Amino acid sequence: MGTTLFTSCSFSWRFHRQIIPSNHLLAQSSLESGISRAKVTADSGESELVGGEIGKCSGLMKRRSVLVSGVSLMSSAVLGSPREGLAVVKQGLLAGRIPGLSEPDEQGWRTYRRPDEKSGGHGVGWSPIIPYAFSVPQDWEEVPVSIADLGGTEIDLRFGSPKEGRLFVIVAPVLRFADDLGDNATIERIGPPEKVINAFGPEVIGENVEGKVLSMNVAEHLGRTYYQFELEPPHALITATAAGNRLYLFNVTASGLQWKRHYNDLKRIAESFRVI
Repeated sequence: MGTTLFTSCSFSWRFHRQIIPSNHLLAQSSLESGISRAKVTADSGESELVGGEIGKCSGLMKRRSVLVSGVSLMSSAVLGSPREGLAVVKQGLLAGRIPGLSEPDEQGWRTYRRPDEKSGGHGVGWSPIIPYAFSVPQDWEEVPVSIADLGGTEIDLRFGSPKEGRLFVIVAPVLRFADDLGDNATIERIGPPEKVINAFGPEVIGENVEGKVLSMNVAEHLGRTYYQFELEPPHALITATAAGNRLYLFNVTASGLQWKRHYNDLKRIAESFRVI
């Protein structure tokens, strides 16, 4: 278990489809490995009379082709294995997301690990994001990230629970602090906890951190140092560390009622954050 140095603080900082023209359309569908695909093929030449009749019905056949495709897509989720079907539906809802949650453990907690295949470089010339991991109760789920979110494109991930609260991960370039940290920065080289929270407090919580820092921990896990802050109000638990040429900020927040009822879970989530 890592060693922990605790200091109470009160700081004052500022800081589709493509439609192919054809008069002779036949709709076919195939189911391969639980994935539905729609194919459109043109039949061979017919007599001029039959061609005329088919021409009159081409519009109807196009509509039926779209309908068949829709039914086939639904069938893939229903007829395929339950796990595959749910994966297709969830992936469609959160475009571009690669799920990274484990199965629940005996206590009902799941571990999220950032998939190696997940996109997102946060800047041209930056090295791939080093994976990170954390644990959440079973009802927490990943939610879409928008570039319009507080923190902009540097927000790499969001999770939420209607019952307990929300979290997000900011991955920012260390060049925002100094230009001589290289490609293997540590949180200690970036600066003391005061410097980190002063620079990122407004970005994380959306307002000045002056008078809001209730406590601060400095913890070490597997040779990596983590700064841990508790702010109020708003209720927030922030864990910060560095790896490669990036700074990682893990923020867990909740409403007043959620904070009161689920503080222990929120604290456990915040302290579980690790850069692998």
